[in-house]
Amino acid sequence: MKTKWHIQLLVYSIIVLGALAFLFPFVYMIMTSFIKGAYSLPRPKEVFSVIPNLYNYQLVWSKNNFARYFLNSSLVTIVSMTGSLFLGCLTAYGFARFTFPGKEFLFRMFLLTMMIPGVINIIPQFLIIKSFGLVNTYWGLWLIYIGGGVVGSTFFLRGFFQSIPKEYEESVLIDGGGSWRIFWNIYLPQSMPAIATLAVLSFQGTWEEYFTALVIIKDEALRTLPIALLMFNDKYATNYSWVFSASIIALIPTIILYIIFQKRFVQGGFNEGGVKG
Repeated sequence: MKTKWHIQLLVYSIIVLGALAFLFPFVYMIMTSFIKGAYSLPRPKEVFSVIPNLYNYQLVWSKNNFARYFLNSSLVTIVSMTGSLFLGCLTAYGFARFTFPGKEFLFRMFLLTMMIPGVINIIPQFLIIKSFGLVNTYWGLWLIYIGGGVVGSTFFLRGFFQSIPKEYEESVLIDGGGSWRIFWNIYLPQSMPAIATLAVLSFQGTWEEYFTALVIIKDEALRTLPIALLMFNDKYATNYSWVFSASIIALIPTIILYIIFQKRFVQGGFNEGGVKG
């Protein structure tokens, strides 16, 4: 049955309006970042008449140790993302393919920890990190970020691993391979869409994390990017051009990572047709 033209027009109008509602704040932020000295939010007429330039971007990059904090965040985030994904994949593989006493109870305990708000954990986490002598070090941050990331990755990947047919493992076993080779050659390549999605979520969550980094890191030279962004909010007057320019610079790595992995998100159906039914 063919849809009537006025219904199609209504649907497309709603979609376009919805897209504009989401895009307008982002476009407004980008255009405001080109204005020099915007100490109050500019009117749309001022925003859309400005000539694009990189003046504020060059200024914020050299201000408030922004470049150093950007590199600090890059190091913290890449190590945390890699560690949580690798350990999460191994843990999910164990829960998906091996049988051991108390498996389901242990997995439910994993899920329980996900339901506890992060703010409640900060005091016991700080005491543990302090007892290890890791306060004011990136090792302390990595321990918290990777530990928290493993739980979410395990929950997400376990179901994905369980959907992979066990018949794939037989080819590796016939060749004399073991559990590690099955994991590396079968499960990881088959799970790339899920792992790519987790990589973006893990990167974004660590990149934007503020509270734990503020509690654990005391040395000003070791601080991360969200703290640098906050320093552009002045006590008496905020320069929105600087705030928006710094925010857009901070957003670039996440956008690049999304572009790199976006093709992986839609590559479903790896398991289809691989096994004779």
